[in-house]
Amino acid sequence: MEHPDWHRAWRAALYGPTGFFAGGARPADHFRTSPLVGPELAEAVVALLERVDLALDRPDPLDFVDVGAGGGELAAQVHSLAARFGGRLRVRAVELVRPALPAGVEWSSELPDQVTGLVIAHEWLDSLPCRVVQMHGNGIFEVHVSADGTESLGAAVSSRWLSRWWPLSADGRRAEIGSTRDAAWADLVARVAAGAALAVDYGHFAGSRPFAGTLTGYRAGRQVPPVPDGSCDITAHVAFDAVAAAVDGPYELMTQRDALAALGITASAPPVEMALRDPTGWLAASARAGRVVELRDPAGLGGFHWLLCPRSAGIGLVRA
Repeated sequence: MEHPDWHRAWRAALYGPTGFFAGGARPADHFRTSPLVGPELAEAVVALLERVDLALDRPDPLDFVDVGAGGGELAAQVHSLAARFGGRLRVRAVELVRPALPAGVEWSSELPDQVTGLVIAHEWLDSLPCRVVQMHGNGIFEVHVSADGTESLGAAVSSRWLSRWWPLSADGRRAEIGSTRDAAWADLVARVAAGAALAVDYGHFAGSRPFAGTLTGYRAGRQVPPVPDGSCDITAHVAFDAVAAAVDGPYELMTQRDALAALGITASAPPVEMALRDPTGWLAASARAGRVVELRDPAGLGGFHWLLCPRSAGIGLVRA
């Protein structure tokens, strides 16, 4: 019996009837993401949302859509900062299974038809299934996988995406074909009638693609082999140069470290003398500085990439 290729197995393992996400698994239970560190990521997102709001001349409603919302942490944090928008902010979390959300945050299992505001895909693209291929001899072949993770090579593969973005030239080298992510991102951006779309994820670029690809699994806070049986999250890094090129128009692409700085989120330690006159405030400021350091750590979350595609003039991470 021939086992499915990785694209089909991956999709079933995450989104099928008995899949990892279909069962209500929360990313927070399996790996650490920026919204779990503290409210500072939401503060940065709201700073960007304020720029969007200004560029659009303060629409009513102003949309904030969190695609692949996981446990709803980011949507809830943004909603908690909504007062500055004078009741115009409409927050929606898009996730397969409804997470626990505060009153006032909408939920949908489907992408919105139209967005006027900001849509964010935070660690969404990395979980979209891809075809996995491997070079063997002089050919490139589809990788198939059984439910226990055992792999085998299938038919020969010819891919324009692979030739352009991730050419393989050595025996044993592997790649994830990112055309599904490119198409998903282009579709999401096309839904923005006015405003901007933002992708935040881990990724790579031409010239530094890993030899063996990036397919992996996560379970209970640990990196594990990617076994497509529904027991673990399965991800692969995003080819950000390809994703950026999938959409016509301007874009900004930078690390999270630089993006947070551009949005005013910096790690300034409180002065020592503050500990004497306001010990509680000093502890809070110190904790905040520590969280920002974690979010901007270039070897960790700060090394994530931010891709902003504005669909209206006057929206950017870096001020002109």
